[in-house]
Amino acid sequence: MKVDALDLLLSKNFQFNKKLYLISGNEKTLMEKIYEIIIKNYKKKENILVTAVDNIEGYVSETGLFEDKKIYLGKNCKGIDQKNLDKIKNTNDIFIFMQENSQKTKKIKDLFAKDKNSYLVDCYELDKTSKIKILNKYLELSESKIDKDIYWFLVDRLDNRFVFLENSLIKIFSLEQKDLTLINIKKILTDDDSGKEKLFFNLLKKNSQIVRMYREKITTVSDVGDLFYYCRFLCHLIIDSKDKDDTLKNSSVFI
Repeated sequence: MKVDALDLLLSKNFQFNKKLYLISGNEKTLMEKIYEIIIKNYKKKENILVTAVDNIEGYVSETGLFEDKKIYLGKNCKGIDQKNLDKIKNTNDIFIFMQENSQKTKKIKDLFAKDKNSYLVDCYELDKTSKIKILNKYLELSESKIDKDIYWFLVDRLDNRFVFLENSLIKIFSLEQKDLTLINIKKILTDDDSGKEKLFFNLLKKNSQIVRMYREKITTVSDVGDLFYYCRFLCHLIIDSKDKDDTLKNSSVFI
């Protein structure tokens, strides 16, 4: 069954009750966020052990001593076909597969989309409609009010990648109501674009140079959080890239 990524993220009543999940698309930060939300919701209800699996063809169900259920995370779709899906559906375990779109994933996505006991979650860069939904949710949760010009400024300027958009909104809605002005919000978004991610590409420089750059770019606790997400995101790009050229291509937007 195919589900909308934002429904899974924003709906209070979303039912996390499937045996199989496939998180795909081309927006890695949103894919990681979807994975975190799924794990978080299962951990609310049960004692969960999360473990990685390379290939489901060799999977053998094992009963643990302390956990109620196991969640297996597959970072690729190797070994997935109808026969193996039917096999793992008959176990007590839950499987989450994550893989970016490719020609190899098309048939597998079709299997998940047609299976009533599976969720297929496609993750793409956020468009205007998606950003409006997310912004409305943050306004609701924070019980904040903003002027119309600020609202549409945010819709236009917020990042199309979920984690970076989320970080900006966390900073903005941590402000007092009186400080939710267009000037202050412009400052926050300008700071977000100030090049903190460039630190990642300078980690092999001399310690003195790294310290100087850090002091220039990282001045608040929020900046530390941003740097963490940039480093995490770029590390995933490197891990998932086929070779050096592929890494440079995928990270070119930051360089």
